[in-house]
Amino acid sequence: METIPDHLEEGLDIVFIGFNPSIMSSETGHHYANPTNRFWKILYQAGLTPQIYHSEEDGSLLELGFGLTNIVARPTKDASEITKEEYREGRVLLKEKLETYRPRIACFVGKGVYQQYSGKKKVPWGWQEESTVSGVRDFVAPSSSGLVRMKVEEIASIYQKLLDVGWRG
Repeated sequence: METIPDHLEEGLDIVFIGFNPSIMSSETGHHYANPTNRFWKILYQAGLTPQIYHSEEDGSLLELGFGLTNIVARPTKDASEITKEEYREGRVLLKEKLETYRPRIACFVGKGVYQQYSGKKKVPWGWQEESTVSGVRDFVAPSSSGLVRMKVEEIASIYQKLLDVGWRG
């Protein structure tokens, strides 16, 4: 299966960080391509995007100051298939990406992603007290997976807190 490209550049407002690509994302070459994934709807409902984007438009998020990457590049059917070694390597690579591109905010799409990255067990939703990369604020949001039992409106209200820091010009 093919990995999918990151959408990163220097000085972004937010980089959204997922676990890893789904099989469908691998097949299409685009982030959050599974129709049961609510990522695009959540961004819109939270007021982060002016429209509901489609996964094929993932690269155009750069124009809004948003980037996309994952802690692990290998596509899987489920995040439970990711190995400890892949997480270990992914932590190092992700930290390098954040240090290189220096976004204002690293938004982890799922507590599990941040737990794997930071090594912390107890993680609240929203802003984290300590950043893992100096100058990059860490934010933890619910996963957008259709398997998450939270309502879209509840998830979007957490993502909406990203607007509180006034990064938008």
